[in-house]
Amino acid sequence: MVTSGLLILATATLVLAAPIEQPVRRGNLPMPVDVATAKSYLNDIAVAEPSNSPAYERRYFHTWDTIEGNCNAREYVLKRDGSNVVVNNACTATSGTWFSDYDGVTWTSETKLQIDHLVPLKEAWESGAKDWTASQREAFANDVTRPQLIAVTGSVNESKGDRDIANWLPSREAFVCEYVRAWITVKHYYKLNMDSAEKQAALNVLNNKC
Repeated sequence: MVTSGLLILATATLVLAAPIEQPVRRGNLPMPVDVATAKSYLNDIAVAEPSNSPAYERRYFHTWDTIEGNCNAREYVLKRDGSNVVVNNACTATSGTWFSDYDGVTWTSETKLQIDHLVPLKEAWESGAKDWTASQREAFANDVTRPQLIAVTGSVNESKGDRDIANWLPSREAFVCEYVRAWITVKHYYKLNMDSAEKQAALNVLNNKC
């Protein structure tokens, strides 16, 4: 009887110690840094108030460069982020399935999707990119190596607009931690500033939702 009790206790301990299941990674979507690294990066990011002088214009960021074969950055991300995506010779998606991490909706038509610049172009401009060269801004706007471009529900992307993480986070709770880690990854890599509210919001997510 004692041995049986020990076995039950050991089994219970093993169950409690089992790791939390992580979500399956989709395709080749770039991973952000882990939580510990994100906190270290966040500590290094300079705090400064946004500056929109000279005023931002979308034309300052040349988008949708050719990335691979006939695929520009938009088409490349649609192909990368979807499942069973079929494209024609011009790299236009003709079929496939896409899961939008921002709201948890699955789409079977690419017309319902937009490619979001996770750190919006205007946000980047106001936090340091206004001082970059045109080629640096172009590289940022077409970056498929960092977690900066992602295919999401178009209407959700439009509702996000140019807001930073102090003012907008994905409605899908399971993606909030990854979103903020991605935001930090991109800002750190490009040496972009954060304002104080943005930096505090990032820390709050890392401490409470990761």
